[in-house]
Amino acid sequence: MADLRETKPRGLVIAIDGPAGAGKSTLASRLARRLGYLNIETGAMYRALALKAIENDVDVDDERALLDLALSSKISLEPQIDGNRVKLDNTDVSQRIREKDVTEAASRVSVHPAVRAWMVNKQRELGSAGGVVMEGRDIGTAVFPNAEVKIFLDAAPEVRGHRRFHQANMAEPSAAVLAEMRARDERDRTRAVSPLVAAQDAVLLDSTSMTLEQVIETAEEIVKEKIAKAVNCEL
Repeated sequence: MADLRETKPRGLVIAIDGPAGAGKSTLASRLARRLGYLNIETGAMYRALALKAIENDVDVDDERALLDLALSSKISLEPQIDGNRVKLDNTDVSQRIREKDVTEAASRVSVHPAVRAWMVNKQRELGSAGGVVMEGRDIGTAVFPNAEVKIFLDAAPEVRGHRRFHQANMAEPSAAVLAEMRARDERDRTRAVSPLVAAQDAVLLDSTSMTLEQVIETAEEIVKEKIAKAVNCEL
């Protein structure tokens, strides 16, 4: 397969949206490495704020308190070969934010309109120069609605649950865990601000019956087609 960097225009914004466990982070990091782009993992930013709320005994259902906490926080993403290093107030929290209590808290933190507005501003700052692969749940609809490439990555809940546990080298997900994933999907899809929904111009990629390599190859083909169109428009 040809190296995508040979023909890519500068400043492309690639938005990857989808539900929890769809494989967005893995796909985004692989695409970013191949393109030489910055991978912006927006979910990690919500997780970092949720962790700070836990550590400071701030109620994750208290929007005003969470916004005050956000305004006094420094959240940064540092690209690494194996993914982003996530720092909260200059402390590396990359591993801690993946734990169950933070994951659950982040889902509740993300429903607040004021918090989302603060996060969107930060995410736009990070991606303003282009040359980024940004993944989340509302990138193509709210954060960068004019992104040149939009992919909505999805899979059946059972498949997403099994993949997540397999990646963590854990046993099979329990019925309770799968129920929590469905509940999180429901919260994301029905929240009042920026609900989880595919942008009208997004390419839908259902990976239920696909291997990771097949997903990555398909996504690369989507990007190459967009790059080719952009190059032709400049000629």
